[in-house]
Amino acid sequence: MKRKIGIMGGTFDPIHIGHLILGEKAYQQFGLEKIMFMPSGNPPHKQHREGRATDEQRVEMVRRAIEDNPHFALSLEEMNADGYSYTYRTLERLKGQNPGVEYYFIIGADSLFDFDGWKEPGRICQAAKLLVAGRNHVEKPRLISQMKYLGEKYNGEFFLLDIPNLDISSKMLRKWIAESESILYYVPDSVYTYIKEQKIYK
Repeated sequence: MKRKIGIMGGTFDPIHIGHLILGEKAYQQFGLEKIMFMPSGNPPHKQHREGRATDEQRVEMVRRAIEDNPHFALSLEEMNADGYSYTYRTLERLKGQNPGVEYYFIIGADSLFDFDGWKEPGRICQAAKLLVAGRNHVEKPRLISQMKYLGEKYNGEFFLLDIPNLDISSKMLRKWIAESESILYYVPDSVYTYIKEQKIYK
């Protein structure tokens, strides 16, 4: 019986309650042992990061956000200084290091429809099962159709997460902060305090 571990990747700039609820739902619905929150160090699709949090600040925000949850863990697996972070490399490395673990990689609906453009999507599918979170603007039949198409194309396993529709994005929160609007309750209190103390996104 393999251990089942979920992976939540992202820039987490900043991490918000939508990320945390998604991780908790994945943990519950698929009987996972834990969820690893894995901040991306140098994602190829987000290279120009002016006005954003530093790597150290993003890691600290994730650490603060998850510290009270015993089945959430922080992973610095992708916080490398040199070279880009590619999902397939990370997953293959983890799988090689931990052959007794079955990995469940969590993605959003937007990523599902961009998946063909990811680096080595077939290798991602061989290294992990994919858990897909829906969003308000994507109808469920369309999601399921895309999951079926990708599963057949790459011989992968895609599963739909049953989650509430919380249309929150880090981009939206950064904009609000820049415009001096409150993000209270959209992020954990400890993260809210840290953003204010560090004057991030101002």
